[in-house]
Amino acid sequence: MSAHLTTLLVVLTGALVGGGVVLLVRALVPATPRLGDALAVLSTDLPVRSTVAEATRPTGRLERVGSWLHRRSPLPVSPRQARLLELRGQSSAEFFSEKLIMAGVGAALPALVTACLLLLVEVSVAVPVLATLAGAVVGWFVPDLALRRGEASARGSASEALFTYFDLVVLERLANRSGTQALQSAASMSSTPLFLRIQAALERARLEQRPPWPELKRVADQLDLPQLGDLADVMSLDETGAALSETLRARVRELRDAHRNEVTIAAQEVSERMSIAMVVPAMVFGLIFLVPPLLRLLA
Repeated sequence: MSAHLTTLLVVLTGALVGGGVVLLVRALVPATPRLGDALAVLSTDLPVRSTVAEATRPTGRLERVGSWLHRRSPLPVSPRQARLLELRGQSSAEFFSEKLIMAGVGAALPALVTACLLLLVEVSVAVPVLATLAGAVVGWFVPDLALRRGEASARGSASEALFTYFDLVVLERLANRSGTQALQSAASMSSTPLFLRIQAALERARLEQRPPWPELKRVADQLDLPQLGDLADVMSLDETGAALSETLRARVRELRDAHRNEVTIAAQEVSERMSIAMVVPAMVFGLIFLVPPLLRLLA
């Protein structure tokens, strides 16, 4: 049994060292840009990248490995996951780096546990191998589950940041700024992911010498934030010379009221679920007292 254990440990150590060397060499080799990405940068008609973080080249070695995994992975990032990553300000390279780390942790823990069991009891050699593979697969999908569980929090934070941006735009308009100046000045007051995304859209529109309204609507569609599209529709009236201060304040007030109603409904649903959870233990406690008399009557 000790010979089998020694062979298994040597094979696992060699596999880990060899895999680490391969990943290290691959991370140090400069990545060749793809032709499609280069044409997307040169062409103004092609859609822009979905996130600001995606437009920057990965700097760390681990992020380079994550970028390589992102390009080679058979399970790409879904549109829903891409929106959540952008709301969190996280790139796909960072996301796949996190998946790689969790897969390594998931593979290492079962291997250590089963190696300890091999020293104590007689276990088949196939058990640690299967446990390591299962742990790696589970660890690979842990970031996906964490991303899905944090969806409500990410969208809530994005909504609060968006309404803060609305208030800043209203204040800028009250300071006699034009529509474009108000949008740019308000977006430059914070470094949250949503503000950075709006800054990038406004900068792109400025460099292309186009109105910023289509870019804001594109961001609204990509992030699934229709309130930003409504703001773009209201601000586009600035080209007609209309007075936007009162119209903008009224629209922002309507959007805030709608958001408050959604939050209130969600809070009521949580309260109802809590009340149900409180009723069930009371019913169980009551059944504890009712069951003995019922059993006596039936006897």
